[in-house]
Amino acid sequence: METSIVGVGVGITDRFRSVVEDKAARIEHLAPRAQRVDVKITHRAYHNGRVEDDTVELTLTGKGPIVRAEATDGDKFTALDLAVDKLCEQLRRAKDKRVDARNHPRGAKLDKGSGAIQGIDVQPASVDVLRAVATGEIPIVTGNEEEEGYTPVVIRTKEFDPEWMSVEEAVDRMELVGHDFFLFVNVQNDHPSVVYRRKGWDYGVISLTTLAAPEAVAS
Repeated sequence: METSIVGVGVGITDRFRSVVEDKAARIEHLAPRAQRVDVKITHRAYHNGRVEDDTVELTLTGKGPIVRAEATDGDKFTALDLAVDKLCEQLRRAKDKRVDARNHPRGAKLDKGSGAIQGIDVQPASVDVLRAVATGEIPIVTGNEEEEGYTPVVIRTKEFDPEWMSVEEAVDRMELVGHDFFLFVNVQNDHPSVVYRRKGWDYGVISLTTLAAPEAVAS
């Protein structure tokens, strides 16, 4: 498996490269079909340099979905260990789900009359929850509130090409990238949707009633 290491604001030492190679062998054992792991380490200093930390981002590519994980710590080696642990845990969870799917085949089924989803541990968010989020009763925590100069007006945006998939496939993709939510277009009804993590293996799904237009994307 090929390994690439990039440093932003920090030099890459031979010792760090050696540790990355050892960790890559552990990752390859869990993901033998992986072809490449990209390691990005970013050094940041806050409050006039009095507080510093390193963020390690891992991106695993190969035959199948991309798997990502990241961690931050005052020591870059500790951050690397934490990121590798997260990545390996995501790989194990994905493997367990594949084994469970083979042993207990199931599929998600949508009851168009009631809107209920059967065959997967996913439940639509209630109207009360959606209203509470919209009105601010349930705050959205970004994790950056303590950063110097932080303001909630600054919004980070990302754009992706739409992907049509089932709810179950979206949950699997969310687990692999290590996020708490995943945006997709539901193949069952062409509705833009998002699955999100609740507790443990419990998930939720929110869909827009607006239909996605495949022909518009193709053009």
